[in-house]
Amino acid sequence: MARILVVDDQHLIRSGIVALLRTVAGLGPVVEAADGEEAVAAARAHRPDLILMDIKMPRLSGLAAAERILALGLDPAPRILVLTTFDDDAFVYAALRAGCSGFLLKDMPPEQLLNAVEATLAADLLVAPARIRRLVQKHVGHDPQPARPAPDATHLLTGREIEVLALVAQGLANEEIAERLCVSDSTVKTHLHRLMAKLNLRSRAQAVVFAYEAGVARVGGRPEPPEA
Repeated sequence: MARILVVDDQHLIRSGIVALLRTVAGLGPVVEAADGEEAVAAARAHRPDLILMDIKMPRLSGLAAAERILALGLDPAPRILVLTTFDDDAFVYAALRAGCSGFLLKDMPPEQLLNAVEATLAADLLVAPARIRRLVQKHVGHDPQPARPAPDATHLLTGREIEVLALVAQGLANEEIAERLCVSDSTVKTHLHRLMAKLNLRSRAQAVVFAYEAGVARVGGRPEPPEA
């Protein structure tokens, strides 16, 4: 019974997404907010599992609202998908660095949006690691904002935590990482939880971005398979 918050300043778009989500069996309550300020208040009050967040809104932008919400310390932290009208690499990269799990285009078919919601609730990562790698290659060194956290923060990690982070950056699921390292799924989850806590990372996608920016995963390394 996942709780979902839909944030968009355009009433027609917001109400359409809310109505669509409310037709899905198994989802919990769907609440809405009209701007970033309302989104922060709604997240605090309703503790959603997933937030669909518009980027450009009055009073407080979607990215700024996402950062404030993720900084509230909600447990579990909500997963955030950015809603946008165009596929802009700079916006996507900024959203991932802020801790969002991915992005959705507002003109996507309804069934594709529902599939994306289901996938994010299950895996906390909607953007393929191969695309994240390309975004890092394009933007690293050109973003005026410092990485979050600083790349040299890797000294906080154990050797096994660095291994897990590198495999996450390659796009491996927890079960695949467990098989690769010959450990249990729960052990992988423990390592991932600890390294994200040490680095103050808020999503799996943000962990992938950090891995490339910090050199744990190599941007110029072996090519990853193309996205489906």
